[in-house]
This record gives sequence, C-alpha cells and structure tokens, in this order.
Amino acid sequence: MNKSPRPLTIWTNAQFSEADTRLLLEGVAPHRLVVSAAVNASVLAAGGLDPLLAGAEVAFGQPDAAQCLGHATLRWVEVTTAGYTRYDTPEFLETFRARGAAFTNCSEVFADSCAQHVLAMILAFARRLLPSHRDQLADRSWHYTERRYESRLLTGQTVLLLGFGAIGRRLAELLAPFGVTLVAVRRQTRSERGVRIIPEERLSAALATADHVVNILPDNAGTRNYVNARRIACFKPGARFYNVGRGTTVDDRALIEALRAGRIAEAYLDVFEKEPLPTDHEFWDTPNCYLTPHTAGGRHDQDTAIVKHFLHNLAAFAKGETMVDRVV
Repeated sequence: MNKSPRPLTIWTNAQFSEADTRLLLEGVAPHRLVVSAAVNASVLAAGGLDPLLAGAEVAFGQPDAAQCLGHATLRWVEVTTAGYTRYDTPEFLETFRARGAAFTNCSEVFADSCAQHVLAMILAFARRLLPSHRDQLADRSWHYTERRYESRLLTGQTVLLLGFGAIGRRLAELLAPFGVTLVAVRRQTRSERGVRIIPEERLSAALATADHVVNILPDNAGTRNYVNARRIACFKPGARFYNVGRGTTVDDRALIEALRAGRIAEAYLDVFEKEPLPTDHEFWDTPNCYLTPHTAGGRHDQDTAIVKHFLHNLAAFAKGETMVDRVV
C-alpha cells in the first residue's frame, strides 16, 4: 500500500542529542531528511508553520496541524508524544483517513515509564513513604505506631483505570502480581485478560468501590472536566486519585475541595491544565496533594527510544506493513 519507488522526503522539527541525531540520519537512509530551522527541544512543544514541510511526504516531530491538512502530498505524520491533542479533531483525523494517509504517535515509548511512575506512587501511598519523608525534612519525629498501622497492602484492593490504552495495559501488567482487582472504563468494552472492562454508564458504581482511581485520559472534547464534582462525589471515601493523563480532564476546584474535605484521601498529579503550574496555584498547598512536573513519561533514553520507534515505523511504512501506535 505504501511502497515507495523512490526515496521519501522526511521533515522533522525534533531536536535530539548528537548521538540520536546521527542515529536518525543513518537510519532514514536512503530517504532524505530535512530539518526545520525552528526545532523543538521539548516533545510537548507545539511546532509552528514551516515552508520546508510543504515538500515532505513524511513528518516526524510536532508539525503544525493546520499546515499538515494543507499539504495533500503528506502521507504520514508521526508525533514524538503519546498524547496528540492538537491533532485529535474530526477534521484532522477524517481528512487523513480519507486521503489514506497515516498518523502515528509514540505511546509505546512512554507506556512503561508512565505505568511505573503510577505504580511508584501507589506503593508510596500504601507504605506511607511520603509522610515519613516529610517528617525527615521537618521535625524528625518518630511516628512508629502511626506509620506501621497506617500502612496497607495492595492485595485485595480495587484499582479503577479511566482509559485503557498503552499505559493502562502496562500498568495492569505491573499491578497483576499484587493481587488487586482491576477495572477499566473504555468506550470499546471488548474483554481484556485480567481486567474487567466496563462502559461509561457503569462508572459511578465502579467509583464507589475503587481504592485507587487512575486517570489516563487524553485531552479532547469528550474528556474535558471528566473528573468533575459529580463524579468525585461518587468516589469511595478515602480513595486515592492519580492523574497522568491530561490536566484538562480534571476540575481543579472540585478536586481541591474534595482533598480539603478529606473526601479523597490523597492525590498524585503529574499533569495540569496550565504548565508550568503557577507558583501561586492552590495545588502546591493543598493537603495530601503530591505533584511532579509532567515527568511520568520521562526516561533517560527517551530520545533514543523515540528515534528507534520512528525508524521501525519508517521501515514498515516503506514496505506497506503494519506500523506501531497507528491512530489512523
């Protein structure tokens, strides 16, 4: 289907280290690589308009979504992120589908790191690591009895996943040895091994039984303020909430009020509606709210993995074979 009788022109605005740039240059041969004058050091940064994109058949990085739609010769776009909010519109996806063009993301690159990040926080909460660390930094008090009897086992607890894509599947694998009950809400309710998949209309009942609620939802028109006051009111008292999806999917005010009231025991947040999170935002001072700066997907070899992911898909694209993380 995508067999190319001649070398492709590949555009990128991704900035990599010297070693990873060399890996990319060597890996794309015999195809031609053109690099935007405005490269992005962060995979989260949106790219701007670039005249070089007009002559490309493949885009790798964060191309301007509107410009992609304006170039019918563009046959494949791979973004360097798992999330693809800028491209997740009916106009973009349906146009690519109608053209027979491909759109892929890098979910597999970030799935394991995000899943391990959530698991780390679940265990930190269960074993009361964060309060003990706080004591170490403060008055060095020795809360022996309190910490021992507050500690919990994950065995027998219920973990509810809001969304069940690559991150959710990997987190389910990591949690399986702990003997938890895994439930996931997803539009497609086909069965998954070891996980009970439920439709959205059963979410309220599932929230009432979940000890841990993990939000992995992307940002789109259907998910904004998904975790709102109405749904938070359904949470099991003392539940813990985690967000490694997108900040826009949570009603900040409702979450803050639930934490202050003790309705939610603790929250771990890695993503926020506005990033960097303003220094005067209430999350910084909200009790039992723990923050990391959108680093759940981070890994020391991130850029190498992104380049290898693209090269794998490039080889498949050139041969008309199945590509990894294909959205369209």
